[in-house]
Amino acid sequence: MKKTFFWWFLGIFILYGVIIAWYLFIGANTELPSQYKGTAADPTTFMTNEQLLLSSEFSRIKHLIFFLSIPLEWGIYLVVLFFGLTVKFRDIAKGTMKISVGRTAIFVFLLSGISAILSFPLDYISYKVSQAYHISTQSFHSWMRDQVIGFWLGFLILFLVVSVIYFFMRKNEKRWWFYTWLVSIPFIIFMMYIQPVVIDPLYNDFYELKDKELEEEILTLADRANIPAERVFEVDMSKKTNAMNAYVTGIGSNLRIVLWDTTLNKLEDDEVLFIMAHEMGHYVMHHLYLNVLASIVLTFFGLWFGSMVLRWFVKKFGKVFHIKGVSDIASLPALLLIFSLLSFLVSPIANAISRYHEHAADQYAITMTEDADAAIGAFQQLTVTGLSEVRPPWIVKVFRYGHPTMLERIHFLETYKE
Repeated sequence: MKKTFFWWFLGIFILYGVIIAWYLFIGANTELPSQYKGTAADPTTFMTNEQLLLSSEFSRIKHLIFFLSIPLEWGIYLVVLFFGLTVKFRDIAKGTMKISVGRTAIFVFLLSGISAILSFPLDYISYKVSQAYHISTQSFHSWMRDQVIGFWLGFLILFLVVSVIYFFMRKNEKRWWFYTWLVSIPFIIFMMYIQPVVIDPLYNDFYELKDKELEEEILTLADRANIPAERVFEVDMSKKTNAMNAYVTGIGSNLRIVLWDTTLNKLEDDEVLFIMAHEMGHYVMHHLYLNVLASIVLTFFGLWFGSMVLRWFVKKFGKVFHIKGVSDIASLPALLLIFSLLSFLVSPIANAISRYHEHAADQYAITMTEDADAAIGAFQQLTVTGLSEVRPPWIVKVFRYGHPTMLERIHFLETYKE
């Protein structure tokens, strides 16, 4: 059974990879429609031939890595189930710890460890590709440090979540999902509150914006938008990447306006102001809170549907995989597989909503700044620096893009200008 599963999965994975690669590199139509040629959205008007070639290569390779990483994650959970690792992890945890919390910690650590090991090659390839195309400037030591921080942070969060889920499972195998959802509400809000001041600084150094004149202009924009900010933060992302970004995040006293130093180094001040006005638009239109509300709603339906699928899975395959019941910690890989599948299926809808919000923020920003040239220049520079595609393949837009394509964004701004 193990060998049969392994060869079937490997064959399907390779076939899937070949089909996706063919689509991305050959089959997908990314040619710019004739009505956009010669406009500000035409990459030939602001990118060199070399940049166009590198953009096409880099984007397709990164898309391929993304679409390979999804079934790889599912495959890891299936390997843990089919090869009996979930039972071995449960037995090791039982033999090591007497209390249930300790056993959960051991099990989650072993599962997280095997996932990290099996995912590492593709993560490393992604890192090396970004380096080869001069997007990443991060040393291997720094990259590994982030990987280690990410592992322990992910382990801690997963341990807390799993502890709550299986505590309620042991209390009530049919209603555990509802009690878990109730507990998740303050947890989601808490994570949004602490992320800017606790989690983000684990990866990068934050400090007050050095350019005080620009900071004053940004704070003036914030004041016009009724955003209670007293300072603007700069983060030293140039140690890791050439890409650019900015954001407004957090709630209450933990609200932060943040600029990557790469954005400051590569954009003119008026272009930076448009980018910041865009980010402020998210805050003004309550997108941060809408995202929290959406997370709460999706968590409700995800837990509810996931509980039904898990109950069916254990009833159907419990004996095959030696899972004693829904509340058996050995069912965790199956539960994570179910959640991962649900997340993937919902992602096109989530991305579509996100693109709508991003377009609304673009509209807000151009209304506030009334500088279409600066806005267009900012998006063109973002395209060049990140080696982005102006018109990505359709399937990439659906599953990867939480923003409108650069073609759509620049065309909107050019239309506004006219």
